[in-house]
Amino acid sequence: MCGLTGFWFFGGANGVRMERDVRRMTRAIAHRGPDDSGIWTDSDAGIALGHRRLSILDTSSCGHQPMTSPSGRYVMVYNGEAYNFAELRGTLEAGGVAPAWRGHSDTEILLAGFDHWGIPGTLKRTNGMFALAVWDRSERTLTLARDRLGEKPLFYGRMGQTFLFGSELRALMAHPSFERDLDRRSTASFLRHSYVPAPHSIWTGIAKLPPATMVTVSEGGRSVSEPQPYWSARAVVEHGVGDHQSARQMEDEIEALLSDAVGLRMVADVELGAFLSGGVDSSLITALMQAQSSRPIRTFTIGFDDPRFDEAPYANAVAAHLGTDHTALYIDEATMLDIVPKLPSIWDEPFADSSQIPTFLVSRLASSHVTVCLSGDGGDEIFGGYNRYLTGTEIANAARALPAGLRAPMAGVMGAQPTLALAESVNSWLPKRSRYMGLSDRIRKAADTVRDPEPLSMYRNLVSHQVDPDRMILGHREYPGLSDIALPVLTDPRAIMMYLDTVTYLPDDILTKVDRAGMAVGLEARVPFLDHRIVERAWSLPMEAKINGRTGKKILRTILAKYVPDALIERPKAGFSVPIAAWLKGPLREWAGDLLSPARIARQGIFDPALIESMLDDNASGRRALHSQLWDVLMFQAWHDCYGGASIPFGADDEG
Repeated sequence: MCGLTGFWFFGGANGVRMERDVRRMTRAIAHRGPDDSGIWTDSDAGIALGHRRLSILDTSSCGHQPMTSPSGRYVMVYNGEAYNFAELRGTLEAGGVAPAWRGHSDTEILLAGFDHWGIPGTLKRTNGMFALAVWDRSERTLTLARDRLGEKPLFYGRMGQTFLFGSELRALMAHPSFERDLDRRSTASFLRHSYVPAPHSIWTGIAKLPPATMVTVSEGGRSVSEPQPYWSARAVVEHGVGDHQSARQMEDEIEALLSDAVGLRMVADVELGAFLSGGVDSSLITALMQAQSSRPIRTFTIGFDDPRFDEAPYANAVAAHLGTDHTALYIDEATMLDIVPKLPSIWDEPFADSSQIPTFLVSRLASSHVTVCLSGDGGDEIFGGYNRYLTGTEIANAARALPAGLRAPMAGVMGAQPTLALAESVNSWLPKRSRYMGLSDRIRKAADTVRDPEPLSMYRNLVSHQVDPDRMILGHREYPGLSDIALPVLTDPRAIMMYLDTVTYLPDDILTKVDRAGMAVGLEARVPFLDHRIVERAWSLPMEAKINGRTGKKILRTILAKYVPDALIERPKAGFSVPIAAWLKGPLREWAGDLLSPARIARQGIFDPALIESMLDDNASGRRALHSQLWDVLMFQAWHDCYGGASIPFGADDEG
């Protein structure tokens, strides 16, 4: 696991300046690769590549990057893992390609593949997570590519006479050509989703490369192609739903594929372990790891004092049953609060999924023992685990059964301010363990679903933090977002939501969260559920194998029952949550008040000050629970404080 960066300057290159600039960009992402660094420049072409290395496979100097292909044609910087590197090497050698291998890194094998199959042909054969930049010395073109599901990030864009790219925005920002022009349309989209949706970034002129695509840069960096897919989630879905097989037929195959995916991700020249929450996904990954290990694997979880958020007892029970070498660390509120001011410097783009805090803490815990951790992420999107697939569909079905003329009036009563205030009042009198977090927001989402129960509208409503972010941003409207996505031909609303989650929420929120949290502490996270073979086969399952009545991930539960008793797993689904509502009324009140003060909001000229003040008043009075929406604004404000000036925090000045 590593970090990459670089640029292509088409205004007349100076070799000394190029080296200085790419070193500065590389230092900005030193946290992604603490073991080694390297640069490569061609001043005649104006191209510069930089790399930071976290050594996982072939920890010797033979894995040093930037690396050149056996023919000398390609030079690459690469972030990720090609899990089937041994298979690729065997295929190359069987085809008569047997260069004098320098070591056994997957980087070297990919480059040999580029020589033999070309870049697209190699990527289609690769099972892995990656972002890469490849300079073609012969054609004088630069190719950027990203893995199928979006596990590894890649940003790019042109600033003046320079084309910039890198694993994180801070690398691009370190180049002297970078211009900090806030994209206010992206800011509006952020308020809806709590992340900036691809292909946009928070900075004007800089894009995120979509998963499973490549771009080709030519003409000295002046010409940038549209992203071209080498794999299509949409095509996978349409093929799968047209080839449904019975769950009985597929159960053994899914288990075998998962076991193989886990085994491939256990190949490393460093210590590895697993994140274990005690839920279905992480428990299954852990069980399959332990089944393939000759000694107890390392597992990690964190616990909290508040029982509403504490999953450590479940994880401890699963670990004891499987016989893992388990580490559980209990975190107090002060420790979590200490992380809050550091969040913008870890996620260098506005990001407000509050589960980033426990994700960072468990990553930090694991990194003190291992270098690689397997994660259960992806199971919910691929196998139907989210509550919205169940409750959202039930509400929509009930709404469609109503006469059309009754939907809007009923929604109006449900979402009216007196109704929401009454619900919050009743909720506050319940015992703490029985309260519904964000109850008024849940009722509002239900009301909006009743008003418009069509699948795309329902999904947009259910995933929106701010239902109308445009009114919060002065003079700007959000990007179209979901309306720009070409949907596969699907009739089941649950399948539509699962597809949309897979191509939006999964890469832009879940995988972004896991990547930044791990990389901040030098830890590589690997995600077996996102092996593309599993994704492809999962879409051949009938829906009842995924969602059976009110039970999600049915087939995964059936497989897990072979390893872990149901009694240790069966419980209501819980998120990786933190008590934001209590924080904003308690220990974070002064911090929040400063960031959201009317004077500061007015001075920035980004948000509508009156609207922010109204949200604060409603939340403080209990009329509406708006802590999640306010957290989005707070995370933006904290990010703006961190990156609005000239400094580049977190890693920019750690060497040289």
